[in-house]
Amino acid sequence: MCWEAFLRNKIKYFTFAFFILSALFQSTVHGKEERMSGPAQNGVLIYSGDLSNLSEFYEKLFGMRVVRKTNDFISLETNGFNLIIHVPPFDIPTKAFSSIKLFLTVDDMAMSREEAVKLGGQAFEGEWSNPIFKVSNIADRDGNHIQLRQFNK
Repeated sequence: MCWEAFLRNKIKYFTFAFFILSALFQSTVHGKEERMSGPAQNGVLIYSGDLSNLSEFYEKLFGMRVVRKTNDFISLETNGFNLIIHVPPFDIPTKAFSSIKLFLTVDDMAMSREEAVKLGGQAFEGEWSNPIFKVSNIADRDGNHIQLRQFNK
């Protein structure tokens, strides 16, 4: 299989996964219905060195619309599903790295990090915040990275 075909298949797979996850996480957060304006509570984050190019792909193919654009990221939305294309905050290793990361909202960051470890995952060091929410990173049992978001009250 040529490299381009491999990439097309990978993009199709992740695209399918985006919309399945969208249906699962669209409006339910830890068993409660909740909708809010402002930053998304759940979605997918993709690291890319060419924000505009990748954004155009999702806009044209899936009819996504830009809801926020900065020098560091472009946030796209369709039907309650949020896709963030972000400049990598670090040098991306060429081996064993997925440029796609889920982000999910939790009620208690510390408790969720502890629970992830108890369930066989990992909790990575570091926590970052902005005026709206704070984030930290964990990995599931298979090593897939997930950004946890806890919105300020």
